Amino acid sequence: MAIAPPDNGTPPDPAQPRTGFDRFFEISARGSTMSREVRGGLATFFTMAYIVVLNPLILGGAVDGDGKKLSIPALAAATALVAGLMTMLMGVVGRFPMALAAGLGVNALVAYEIAPEMTWADAMGLVVIEGVIIAVLVLTGLRTAVFRSVPTQLKTAIGVGIGLFLTIIGLVDAGFVRRIPDVANTTVPVGLGINGKIVSWPMLVFVVGLLLTLVLVVRRVRGAILIGILASTVLAIIVEAVANVGPSFVDGKPNPKGWSLNVPELPKQIVDVPDLSLLGNFNVLDSWSRAGWLVPLMFVFTLLITDFFDTMGTMVAIGQEGDMLDERGTPPRAKEILLVDSIAAAAGGAASVSSNTSYIESAAGVGEGARTGVANLVTGALFLLAMFLAPLSVVVPFEAASTALVVVGFLMMTAVRTIDWTDYEIAIPAFLTITFMPFTYSISNGIGAGIISYVVLKLAKGKAREIHPLLYGVAALFVLYFLRGPIESAVL
Repeated sequence: MAIAPPDNGTPPDPAQPRTGFDRFFEISARGSTMSREVRGGLATFFTMAYIVVLNPLILGGAVDGDGKKLSIPALAAATALVAGLMTMLMGVVGRFPMALAAGLGVNALVAYEIAPEMTWADAMGLVVIEGVIIAVLVLTGLRTAVFRSVPTQLKTAIGVGIGLFLTIIGLVDAGFVRRIPDVANTTVPVGLGINGKIVSWPMLVFVVGLLLTLVLVVRRVRGAILIGILASTVLAIIVEAVANVGPSFVDGKPNPKGWSLNVPELPKQIVDVPDLSLLGNFNVLDSWSRAGWLVPLMFVFTLLITDFFDTMGTMVAIGQEGDMLDERGTPPRAKEILLVDSIAAAAGGAASVSSNTSYIESAAGVGEGARTGVANLVTGALFLLAMFLAPLSVVVPFEAASTALVVVGFLMMTAVRTIDWTDYEIAIPAFLTITFMPFTYSISNGIGAGIISYVVLKLAKGKAREIHPLLYGVAALFVLYFLRGPIESAVL
């Protein structure tokens, strides 16, 4: 769903003569233009550039079984390098506007559950194994077959759920919605700002930036999302220069009124030499002898399920947002997209930055009009530059970038109208899919809840023949996924 019409006011005519570059990426055929692709690539980068800072903080803050830590500067450089290369690979091979980087949630699993049981090299070796397994599933056609076995309306629900998921991510990252401490003696888990009030400069910047972006969207201004991010960043820099707000943590103590993740200041240093010492620091065999076969097996299974279905949901949501799905809810070049995603998982482990996966923040670029892999070339190039321009990549605070996530969440939510809410056999699974994603903070949890309930309800109605045979296996795997805690406790 484009925010603005193409640059000349009408979609390009696919029948017109095109360059080889245009034909390869199908720019005109998908109703896009180079300017829209560039804007989309920029918007995607700005909404996910935080990973260059956040991934090193997550991985670098943990210790492995030998008590060792990973270098934060080396993690930052490797995070940017792999994100850049894999995003560009997706652009060239998948030709789909979906960027990749180290996966949030997966990196925490690696840092705080897997690494303490073994060495960092062993933990990253398991990530490589998981990526190779997914690649085999793609090449054999199984991953694509599973994707196509999911009912179309359930795929729509996945996209809607991810839209709500994006919205709550944006609101929480900006500090507009916050967890209420247990000491508050309340049953309400979250609330508005600080004690129900907007009392900080960063929150005000977020509100102003969001309203500005919404006005631009309603007025059909080209580049609305990107303009909103840049304008919010400029405002944040001015506010910080005048009010000296500071970060959300000062000397290890929380500062509720501070900026989230990045303090919006112009850096003193622009260029820095990247540290790539972590590349190739992985081991695929030692973990099995050190931790026993069952512990690595459960970890690989968890990584596999998370990566497998997170990407499926992200791919559907982005294709839905850009009106790029066929009648079965499948985007173009689905097999190639899934293959690159699996390669990225293995590449992340090989570079010691955890599994790289598709980022739903790419929807911000699609909202700007991106429809092809050209946007990925722009995003990927900026990630590669971020290795050398790390100081510039940490200027944009969450309060500025999160405006895009909320707006894109709305755009993705609009597809909810295509679900038949009078048919409870699909409406209930769709409802569970949509609600589980934001409320459990997991795309995989939402997909699992939807598929399991769909199979159960169809069986209860005596309509077993309407269930694709593969969905039985998928539902069984999700049952194991949800019960992995009790299973691990019983056998470990």
